[in-house]
Amino acid sequence: MFAKSNRTLNIGGNKMSLNQFSRTELLIGKQGIEKLNNAKVAIFGLGGVGSFVVEGLVRAGVENFVLIDDDKICLTNLNRQIIATRKTIGKYKVEVAKERILEINPNANVETYQEFFMPDSETEIIKNDLTYVVDCIDTVTAKIEIVKQCKEKEIPVISALGTGNKLDPSKFEITDIYKTSVCPLAKVMRKELRKRNITNLKVIYSKEEPIKPEQTSEGSCKTNCICPPGTKRKCSIRNQVPGSISFVPSVAGLMIAGEIVREIIGIES
Repeated sequence: MFAKSNRTLNIGGNKMSLNQFSRTELLIGKQGIEKLNNAKVAIFGLGGVGSFVVEGLVRAGVENFVLIDDDKICLTNLNRQIIATRKTIGKYKVEVAKERILEINPNANVETYQEFFMPDSETEIIKNDLTYVVDCIDTVTAKIEIVKQCKEKEIPVISALGTGNKLDPSKFEITDIYKTSVCPLAKVMRKELRKRNITNLKVIYSKEEPIKPEQTSEGSCKTNCICPPGTKRKCSIRNQVPGSISFVPSVAGLMIAGEIVREIIGIES
């Protein structure tokens, strides 16, 4: 464990200890930093959205993480996932994300689960000590189970809906699931949540109409899968591989991080 690097600065007669969160402290105060340091956030899915959620949270001051993802970093992840570089291709996302967190803040605590979460998962991941849960996965049954468990345990949760096949990040909005429109995934989620008498869920979604991806046999991950050896869930099993770009899922991830930070420190959006 590395020691914290601090310097003391005298501003107007008030001594301020400088550290990596000093600029953030100017915005949210010492109490805000302490609340973030003590928070524990679970992120399901470390793709284009989830990896940026982690980035936004660790740089803001959150020091306790639970990361869940069974996937390895693939060449095609380079266009949108902050943990993806040429050096990390083929490595498990949870391990790369953990290493990145500790490089940014060596005082962080990181639990990792290298698994594909589903309703029948035997591992208890959603525990009462969590401050917040973030759902950034694609599978509807898994998303619903995450929400269900969080509601039962009264843990705040936010779900990321479809960010694929989009080009305009300004169309993202954080709202309740029952106030959404346009998004096909939101429609499915609303139906499944009603069946379970879940009356509210904070989500981020886009009002942008999805763009139909240009599918060619040469450029299709489904027919020309290049997933790293050992990948359990390859592109070839998907019904359709959505198009993506650098500046769309990243914005969604940072918006989620901002929402969580404001909630933890007690600032209304």
